[in-house]
Amino acid sequence: MNLVTLHDVSVRYDGYEALQQVDLTIADDDFWGVIGPNGGGKTSLVRAILGAVPYTGKIEFAPELFRGKERLIGYMPQIMNFDRAFPISIAEVVRSGLQGRRGITARFTRSDRKKIDELLDMAGIGSFADCPVGAVSGGQLQRALLCRAVISEPKLLILDEPTNFVDNQFEKELYGMLSELNRRMAILMVSHDIGTITSVVKEIVCVNRHVHRHHSNVLTEEQLRNYDCPIQIISHGRIPHTVLEHHTGDGCRCCNND
Repeated sequence: MNLVTLHDVSVRYDGYEALQQVDLTIADDDFWGVIGPNGGGKTSLVRAILGAVPYTGKIEFAPELFRGKERLIGYMPQIMNFDRAFPISIAEVVRSGLQGRRGITARFTRSDRKKIDELLDMAGIGSFADCPVGAVSGGQLQRALLCRAVISEPKLLILDEPTNFVDNQFEKELYGMLSELNRRMAILMVSHDIGTITSVVKEIVCVNRHVHRHHSNVLTEEQLRNYDCPIQIISHGRIPHTVLEHHTGDGCRCCNND
């Protein structure tokens, strides 16, 4: 089932066209790794889907993507866009993910707190529930933001650089959680960590003003060049590494391990 369909969508800032004539369909079981150069339009694509930036063209949302007036899209922003000086606890960060369903002034129940505690325990930060956001590490806050994004049980989950400020152990746990979540929701993950996400996502979407959807989780250097997507780190065989100019795999130890 298709959840979101973009028809001829463009995004322009002060005369600069960040996204140009995008046609794209997101299905309910998709799991995309969204890649592209800085300034290429990845954030503009996400913000257009979230309704956070003006655009031309048309974006259609399936009825199944709504619960009443609530749009069932979970969003995990980059941690740099979160105000860590705001006087709020880790549990309150997660609870704010329910405001779309309950409203800003609604009371929250014991069952809400139980669900929050379960999510925080799943993310390995249950003991930090009552800590102020300014008193925890970047990785711990990143985990809380993921919990906030999924607490409302969205049909589409969008993550913007989710592995920034997390250690290798949580990165592995995160990808395991996302694979499990993909059983019940579509996932769009913006990332520069191409070598790792190619082993997790189902498809790669290259964004550099235009959007190219590659129906596989493996890209070749030639395909990236054809897509005008100057990204170097890709998954090559079973071991991620940097593909160099004119690289053929001959004499490459990781290639020979295929």
